[in-house]
Amino acid sequence: MTDKWHIGVIGGSGLAAGLALGDAQVIEVASPFGPPSAAVTIGTLAGVRFTFLPRHGEGHAIPPSSVNYRANIDVLKRCGVTDVIALSAIGSLNSAMVPGSFVAVDQFIDRTTAREGSFFGPGLVAHVSLADPVCPRLRHGLVAAALAEEAPVHDGGCYVVIDGPQFSTRAESRLYQTWGGDVIGMTGMPEARLAREAELPYAMLGMVTDFDSWRAGDSGVEASNVLEVMHRNVAVARRVIGRLAASLPATRSPSPIDAALSHAIMTAPAARDAVLVAKLQAVAGRMLK
Repeated sequence: MTDKWHIGVIGGSGLAAGLALGDAQVIEVASPFGPPSAAVTIGTLAGVRFTFLPRHGEGHAIPPSSVNYRANIDVLKRCGVTDVIALSAIGSLNSAMVPGSFVAVDQFIDRTTAREGSFFGPGLVAHVSLADPVCPRLRHGLVAAALAEEAPVHDGGCYVVIDGPQFSTRAESRLYQTWGGDVIGMTGMPEARLAREAELPYAMLGMVTDFDSWRAGDSGVEASNVLEVMHRNVAVARRVIGRLAASLPATRSPSPIDAALSHAIMTAPAARDAVLVAKLQAVAGRMLK
């Protein structure tokens, strides 16, 4: 494991233009799990190596349930990324988390139903711990960077992930509040699950764009409102990532998440599917030698 930082950034709506990386190179990277959302852009920010991938592809052509989350995480791992930061537009279920603010998510409730949620499967079974799905080191770094940029930010919040592409009904929105949901979106899962299986520390900085549909008297969520708030926040999000890069220590100390698969693989070597083992060399090669 390298002691150098290499941050992978998965950009959501409004961030397809990337992070203005220095010495940037656009590279097509293939994955055995199919095509990723787009080519990656590799470069530097404040002297730190970054790899950027737009989640929805160029021109926002890929809806949330059609994103190839497995390929995206696999490609970042193949690029040598050590840690992953996700940026995403989210709705608020919490009156304190107002549009225009940021939330450094720390928990998820996964309501998605039609997405490939694991790299593993028949022929190679693994069970990683997901009790704490977000890396605290990355989350605290994002919060500190946002505060340094004088951006309104909440340290922690539970993200309810829905399939979409439609926004919630009022009944659904209010139900998610009773579950303890603070924010809602369509892309946090299985992204966070897959990052953990790939032994990549993961954190998400969500940009609150709306109040979802729970407030009486509101007309509900409209995509035009989401875009308006999001576009105002994109420049702030870029500055926060730059501030985080500048704050990282010169040497990356190991994270427990770097070894998430150490006790997770259940299938005996003799019973493992050779084709799946070959596909998993980037994600889990450390454990499949």
